[in-house]
Amino acid sequence: MTTQTLTATKTTVDWKRIFFLVLGLGLFFIVFYSPPWPDAVDPTGKHFILTKEAKGALAVFLLAGTWWVFEVIPIGVTSLAIGTLQVLFMIRPAEKALKDFMTPSVLFIFGSLVIGMVFTKTGLTRRLAYRMLIIVGEKTSMIYLGCFLVTAALTHIMAHTAVAATMYPLLITIYEMYADDKTPTKFGKGLFMGMAFVAGAGSIVTLLGAARGAVAIGFFKDIVGRDVSFFELTFYMFPIGWVMTFILWGFFMVFFKPERKTIPGLREKAKKLSAAIGGITRNEVLAAVIIFSCIFLMSIKQFVPALKPLDKNGIILVSTVLFFVFRILDIKDLESIPWNIILLFGGAMSIGFCLWETGAAEWLAINWLTMFKDSHWFIFVMGIAFFVMIMTNFIMNVAAIAISLPVALVIAPYLGVAPEVILFAALVTAGMPFLLLVGAAPNAIAYDSKQFTTGEFFLTGIPASIILMIAVGMAVFIIWPLMGMPILVQ
Repeated sequence: MTTQTLTATKTTVDWKRIFFLVLGLGLFFIVFYSPPWPDAVDPTGKHFILTKEAKGALAVFLLAGTWWVFEVIPIGVTSLAIGTLQVLFMIRPAEKALKDFMTPSVLFIFGSLVIGMVFTKTGLTRRLAYRMLIIVGEKTSMIYLGCFLVTAALTHIMAHTAVAATMYPLLITIYEMYADDKTPTKFGKGLFMGMAFVAGAGSIVTLLGAARGAVAIGFFKDIVGRDVSFFELTFYMFPIGWVMTFILWGFFMVFFKPERKTIPGLREKAKKLSAAIGGITRNEVLAAVIIFSCIFLMSIKQFVPALKPLDKNGIILVSTVLFFVFRILDIKDLESIPWNIILLFGGAMSIGFCLWETGAAEWLAINWLTMFKDSHWFIFVMGIAFFVMIMTNFIMNVAAIAISLPVALVIAPYLGVAPEVILFAALVTAGMPFLLLVGAAPNAIAYDSKQFTTGEFFLTGIPASIILMIAVGMAVFIIWPLMGMPILVQ
């Protein structure tokens, strides 16, 4: 073998990847084998012990966060590591740790991705995309705005996961008219990350955007003894959700300003392509009827007593079955589903339940919130919002609400803080996880575009999260009091 051949066979060592791979493992072993940690003590004096299993949950949590952010291995494989470590180190039994990979929430994401696939295959996506481009025109700033407005509006009437799955193929079609290939661009990064961020902002406005609102209101009713209506939530959340939508548009215009201000001839091209598609096909009609029937049922079921027992996961999976019954999809389509994204959310559910069931999440929440028990009321409320924002990037936003809200509502009377402001501040930040892909399904769906890395998403999320906290502060201190929300109690 010649020297040239030997040189050619040498592979470059990725020291950055090795560093973060070892860092994640190091954090895991240091935390897992560290001596017992102090108890968490709530304002009533009750002690919460951090068990060996709970400490193990925190160890897995740190490893997963490190590997997810720096993408040292595929994000779906990191998720598999989450389940594997829980089993090998006896943090949770296999029947719990691995069962979480196919919870109803994961299957809901699966069904949402299938809906997105159907939009693309039938041609509905192209039809909608061309119509939208004819309206918004050739300015890339207006294309950003148009996509963000549609995304935010749809999350008022359907789950933000389903909205992201619906918008994703539409954005792919729009991007194909901007670039000749799939090479990442500023416009592509802004378009897809922006869709994910705005889906979160829009989803806080009504109870239909995500399950977190109903769960939070349930806790609020049990602890405070007062119910919050659908319209009361919308009244207070509407200005915040839409202000964040427009702020995010400006944010992406600054941080990911498109390389081109306009796409010359785009409107005419869209008109020609729209005309060339021809009439609506049988599969388009069938797909539209199935999809919008499912969305309609999911949207109205909480208002119709006879439909309340129907689970949203069952409804959305019926659509998947019907797509194959009517041969809109076939076996090749089933094999092309992005399982990396499915596994990602399986891992997110597993670590979320692990933190919850072992008591690690409660230990974290009590330690964090009791730090603010003697603080100014504004610092306390912002501390709750910040904790929920961080936790919702790692675990289900429903779980983040469930571990923090009860503790916060117990501490609130000591500081003279009204429970309403705690509820709404927590719900705002729970809906907008801008740091990690596992924080929300729209983040992971947007990642499938391959326009950005997990690291780029994290770095973009830092200033976006700071802006979010400023917006929450403005809402708590100025906007909500002007709207009549009680902030302090005598």
